[in-house]
Amino acid sequence: MSTATRVFVARLAGLPVLDPDGDTVGRVRDVVVALRLGRDAPRVLGLAVEIAARRRIFVPISRVTSVDPEAVVLTTGTVSLRPFSRRPGETLVLAELLDRRLVVRESGEQVTVVDAAMEQTRTDWLISRVAVRRGGRRRRGELVQLDWSEVVGPSLPEEEQGAANLLAVFEKLRPADLAHLIGDLSGKRRAEVAAALDDELLADVLEELPEDQQVELLNGLEDDRAADVLEAMAPDDAADLLGELAPAEAERLLGLMEPEEAGPVRQLLAYSDDTAGGLMTSEPVVLGPSTTVAEALAAVRNPDLSPALAAQVYVVRPPYDTPTGRYLGTAHFQRLLREPPSSLVSAVVDTDVDPLAPECPLQEVTRHLASYNMVAVPIVDSEQRLLGAVTVDDVLDHLLPEDWREARGRARG
Repeated sequence: MSTATRVFVARLAGLPVLDPDGDTVGRVRDVVVALRLGRDAPRVLGLAVEIAARRRIFVPISRVTSVDPEAVVLTTGTVSLRPFSRRPGETLVLAELLDRRLVVRESGEQVTVVDAAMEQTRTDWLISRVAVRRGGRRRRGELVQLDWSEVVGPSLPEEEQGAANLLAVFEKLRPADLAHLIGDLSGKRRAEVAAALDDELLADVLEELPEDQQVELLNGLEDDRAADVLEAMAPDDAADLLGELAPAEAERLLGLMEPEEAGPVRQLLAYSDDTAGGLMTSEPVVLGPSTTVAEALAAVRNPDLSPALAAQVYVVRPPYDTPTGRYLGTAHFQRLLREPPSSLVSAVVDTDVDPLAPECPLQEVTRHLASYNMVAVPIVDSEQRLLGAVTVDDVLDHLLPEDWREARGRARG
């Protein structure tokens, strides 16, 4: 395997990190550097590497024995699995340097960082060059490479940075992975990333962030955009987020939402967040009794459905929007697979397991799911109208510690 002596950092993003035996340790998510004053090139300290369960660890650059277009290979020895946390004076190249505006020393021209190259010397790795776009942040500006000593400015904070190049590097990440990536950024940088995302992707990312960061990002949006993003969120997630705001602020944003989008969220806000009503989603898969098995299977193929919601459909009398007509039963995905496509779902509904009322406490919902080995349970009102469904992931979200999404620590070896 050949070792590159100069590597552009954006090309490292997502590369597998291998131990000496060729086993995968994780994937590169960023490069950690120490900026220095004057013309001295930043010194590369190590890699932020994502391992199992989206946990990030720090791998010192001294542990890297080779880099090529396919992988980063480590030397022998153990790797500390303590969660990565930036120390004072450290900078993440992809998360913080991309999209920065620098000044060319000789001409005074402003340029925007698109990528940075790390180069191996006899004793160290340094950020030796930067790929920049001339003409401000215009996408069609000329791309050039400059030596680090030719530019000035990255050691100073920038008022407005943007995030187009950062997001271009990580465009294939799932929302949960993108949320984890930006969770470690400063509040200013998170706001810049949020501004660069479209409403649907920002809604997906918000659903994966800790509550304090959700509130921070939502408060940083203009009112109309905040309402648009809330509309793009699942009603139960939007209700959870609005429940973290002051009642007057939540009501103001609800008033800016389209009435048909705000209605389900208002219904969910009426319930305590530790009850079935507060946990449920108001958008499960709802079908009428005359629906065929083929149509039911087509409905659960919707890629926007979570696995738990796609595991069953709820059969009701019209109307089919929650609150629906009378709840008739549940048709499970596995049972649907065993039936002729032309059969009606009304012939295969499961009526053995009772639905729950919206006032049921969290503990009772948990016991119900565990007792019957279910991944979701329907929630009905006193008139047996379907209001929604509570999924096992909704329950886990409330049973786990509040900071479970963050999975980060302070110490690092």
